[in-house]
Amino acid sequence: MGLLDNKTALVTGGSRGIGEAIVRKFAAEGAAVAFTFRSSAARAESIVRELTDAGGRVRAYQSDAADYQQAEQLVQQVLKDFDGLDVLVNNAGITQDNLILRMSEDQWDEVIRVNLKSVFNLTKQVVRPMMRQRAGVIINMSSVVGIFGNAGQTNYAASKAGIIGFTKSIAKELGSRNIRCNAVAPGFIETDMTDRLDEKTKESFLASIPMKRLGTADEVAGVCVFLASGLGTYVNGQVISVCGGMN
Repeated sequence: MGLLDNKTALVTGGSRGIGEAIVRKFAAEGAAVAFTFRSSAARAESIVRELTDAGGRVRAYQSDAADYQQAEQLVQQVLKDFDGLDVLVNNAGITQDNLILRMSEDQWDEVIRVNLKSVFNLTKQVVRPMMRQRAGVIINMSSVVGIFGNAGQTNYAASKAGIIGFTKSIAKELGSRNIRCNAVAPGFIETDMTDRLDEKTKESFLASIPMKRLGTADEVAGVCVFLASGLGTYVNGQVISVCGGMN
């Protein structure tokens, strides 16, 4: 028996990094999983093939979560393909770092569009189906940067702080319908992005982490399993940091 048996989940940005770890963890715990990708079709197909061969029910969809119409079409298709939806994980996100003096309007707009508007788009589409079944879980991927900021990331920090405000508001709006909404705020996690950092930057990160190591995507995914499962049924409107004690 898995913690997510008989549940269907939709994960945006599920073909790499934290999103991929969530897809894999959810499937391992018994959930049927739909996930999105924007451009990495070969990677997405590989994940689907691997998890399907292992006995999972997994499907990938090419979709831009930041596009309202595509989000609407995606959810309609997932509901048709899986005959229901119990969990939404809004994970899609990008960075375009720069100091404010050098940041372009396009860099600001694109990060806000992909990171924050996508959360509105997908949440908007799943609310009615979840209200009809009088149950649902929404998990929004924020960041510790959205809590305490970071130089050179004003656009990213603003988008992730916006997700926290959105999460708390949705929790108040929908809690009476048995729909829970929480945010997860990862700290410095081992991903393709951190792999590209030089050693000096990594050392400065480690100095700020009481546990003296980077986190793993699997550790973030584990918190998402808790929130999506029967273990977290009275957790609503919270921001759970997965950061090794940074904040």
